[in-house]
Amino acid sequence: MDIYQFLTEHNIEYERFDHPPVYTVEDVHRLTPNLPGAKTKNLFFRDKKGRRHFLVVVPDEKRVDLKALPAVLESGRVSFGSPDRLKKYLGIEPGSVSLLAILNDRERHAVEIFIDETLWTSDAFQFHPLVNTSTLVIPKDGIERLLAATGHQAKVTDVPAQGKG
Repeated sequence: MDIYQFLTEHNIEYERFDHPPVYTVEDVHRLTPNLPGAKTKNLFFRDKKGRRHFLVVVPDEKRVDLKALPAVLESGRVSFGSPDRLKKYLGIEPGSVSLLAILNDRERHAVEIFIDETLWTSDAFQFHPLVNTSTLVIPKDGIERLLAATGHQAKVTDVPAQGKG
């Protein structure tokens, strides 16, 4: 399904901003205009056995402590999901990882979502619309509608940062 059609059908408001392709947080800061809403970093992980998959959404400047993360996910060791897994489970390519990709996980619900609690205090968020050449700014209530429409529940938690504790 087309992401814009889905958002419209579920009354999810958004503002769209097109820009050159961005692959990293540094690219976003360099190549996109200063947009409203919280900038996000979306990380796709798998557990050691490849049975569980996680989408972790944090503020763009947060450096996640990968050694402490498994405790928050209630998992054993985790690693980044491969491009093949990313395509299989979220239907996207590296560089386009986004909470909006859960649209492609409506049937299986194979991806667990964790959102950093400091990020969740924002009124609006910036996400790629399944491609890295645009950014959508979506209000928090729109993200709540997205989660409900796809049948996902996000766990809002304190995602551990490097250098803390």
